[in-house]
Amino acid sequence: MTTRPPISAATTRLEALKHLGEAFRDVGIETAQRDARLLMLDAVGIAHPDLIRAPREAIGTAAAEKLAANAERRLRREPVARILGEWEFWSLPFALHPETLVPRPDSETVVAAALIALGPRRHESDGVRVLDLGTGTGCLLVSLLHEMPGASGLGVDLSEAAVATARFNAARNGVEARAEFVVSDWIEKVEGRFDLVVSNPPYIADPVIEGLEPEVRVHDPRLALSGGPDGLEAYRRIIGFLPRILAPAGAAALEIGSDQSETVAALARAAGFTVEGPFADFGARPRALVLRAKS
Repeated sequence: MTTRPPISAATTRLEALKHLGEAFRDVGIETAQRDARLLMLDAVGIAHPDLIRAPREAIGTAAAEKLAANAERRLRREPVARILGEWEFWSLPFALHPETLVPRPDSETVVAAALIALGPRRHESDGVRVLDLGTGTGCLLVSLLHEMPGASGLGVDLSEAAVATARFNAARNGVEARAEFVVSDWIEKVEGRFDLVVSNPPYIADPVIEGLEPEVRVHDPRLALSGGPDGLEAYRRIIGFLPRILAPAGAAALEIGSDQSETVAALARAAGFTVEGPFADFGARPRALVLRAKS
């Protein structure tokens, strides 16, 4: 049985890191020390340089109470990002909602692949239109607009809460004037054509979901995970309607599961697209494909 980490007002910052790290490792959390550091910094209200300057300073009563409560949540396998209520993506802050996924570093591969696909237009972005399908927190669209000051975009999601969250994140990151968000079942309420389409669609096969870590299985919205019996339902739909929304010479950058590069590429080629990639994530796993209509 896991022992609650000893945290009190007199606990030093360094001791808090040690106690939390040990407690998190005891329940099998692989990112134990990172999680301990993030929760401690948040509870005390300091940045990492402050910890380095004064590691033996006592955390105080208010911080001890907050840290103990958040440590209990993490021990129950609630993700740190959910506890903090926000997460960083593409070096930008994104607020979360229970109906959005936590932006993952792996998904930054989609942003990178999209920028590569645009080529010189990335730097001459005036007039570039971007569509983000299943926008969630808006992390893909907001990051791309942040990189391309002349571009504009539309994010769609089936969840009203996700759309509201994405709209907030666009404002928070200074791109709200160039970003629109709408509640839509894929392209149901989408008009016009786009130079760039991006998506991190649900791609986990339904039978696999129950075997995932509790951080994902319990805390991520099922709508954003479920890819149908084989994990490919969303790709079939997206590939089916891409010809209606992709501008001539446009490109689509799609996130894929690490074992899906060949199957998704085959679906795209069968529908008449050329396929570039796969583009690898930080773990050197296939994570994104770029699709283009054959000229």
